[in-house]
Amino acid sequence: MKMPELESPEKYGGLYVFDFGDQVAVGYTADEIAVLLESQQYADGKVYRIHRAMPDGTMELQGVSRETFLKEDGLFFYRSDPDLAEQDFQALVHEATGVPPPCRMKLHLARISGAGYELCTVAIFPAEYTHDVSNWLNRIGYEGGDLVEGGPSQVTDYYAAGATVIRRQQLWPTFSQSRPAEEVLATTHLAVQRKMA
Repeated sequence: MKMPELESPEKYGGLYVFDFGDQVAVGYTADEIAVLLESQQYADGKVYRIHRAMPDGTMELQGVSRETFLKEDGLFFYRSDPDLAEQDFQALVHEATGVPPPCRMKLHLARISGAGYELCTVAIFPAEYTHDVSNWLNRIGYEGGDLVEGGPSQVTDYYAAGATVIRRQQLWPTFSQSRPAEEVLATTHLAVQRKMA
């Protein structure tokens, strides 16, 4: 895989590389990668996340499966005490106004039958942002739940359980760097998708 030369490679950490087969493009966001993978034309492309990029152009890449961009992940903060569960929910809503999450996120305060706990604060987000959401929760110092569980299978189980949602809130990042789908699909010929100089 031949990477294009980048002006300030160290600024590309956290973005993605897409291998089209006959060429490689650098600088996609997770949402833009999802656009490519959902299209028939590029569904077989290979995706790599740039974990670390050095000023000399050296990059540490990690392969990311197609399925990661097409599923949801979640965190479940269970509480026996309904008042503490309400506080968990409100704390996340409050923190998101000061330090927005890294991606769109569905937030529910729910009663899940058979869970063994009174209420649960549920955060559901695109699976490709799992590490970013974890880092965000650490950054804001969130400590909700008597018991915490997470993972894509937990999200599937949650939807199947028919939970009673008591409160809901949609959280958004401050701004989205992602371009509209039409622009992403029209610029696949560019080796560098965004200038980060």
